[in-house]
Amino acid sequence: MNRAALPPLLVVTDRHGAHRPLAETVRAAVAGGARFVWLRDRDLDREARRALALDFLAALTPLGGHLVIGADIALAAKTGAHGVHLGGTAGPRGIAQARAALGPDALIGVSAHGPEEVAAAAEAGADYATLSPIFSTASKPGYGPALGLSALEACRTLPIPVFALGGIDANNASICLDAGAAGIAAMGSPMRAADPEAETRALLRTLGG
Repeated sequence: MNRAALPPLLVVTDRHGAHRPLAETVRAAVAGGARFVWLRDRDLDREARRALALDFLAALTPLGGHLVIGADIALAAKTGAHGVHLGGTAGPRGIAQARAALGPDALIGVSAHGPEEVAAAAEAGADYATLSPIFSTASKPGYGPALGLSALEACRTLPIPVFALGGIDANNASICLDAGAAGIAAMGSPMRAADPEAETRALLRTLGG
């Protein structure tokens, strides 16, 4: 798909942080306007992830939305997901494998933890990258100190969309766009919200979506 057409909000799943069952949480986010979802939850067994992927696709596809599967190229192919989101260690080989398996129109995203990793992902053929942690975050501890807005500014000239991830909510999403992000990737904000639909609407209002 056209990289420029990616929605500005990428919802990242985390059933451990969600107040409701994960399928219900994601459907609420979709009802609130989310059109781009990354099925993370890598500790689930394959069949459970497959069931969630099919549920999410049923909600997203009629609305023109997109689902990417975290790390599992085979599961993305099997479920008909729109692409895969790879870890930063996948490297050029992993990106090439994903492209070969899923085809030229698949979305291939990469997790990056510095501008140089975003640049490498772009050179290897990724379609987008998440950059984290921009701010301190309770959802993904242990990823080092917050990068800050300067890391997003350093990615302005790179040829793929960059989604700011880490400690982002409706209060600071817009400054990430001002710093050069194409959008935000939100885990804790929609997952932990008492009302994921309302939280998603608030995020999209902030993003101008």
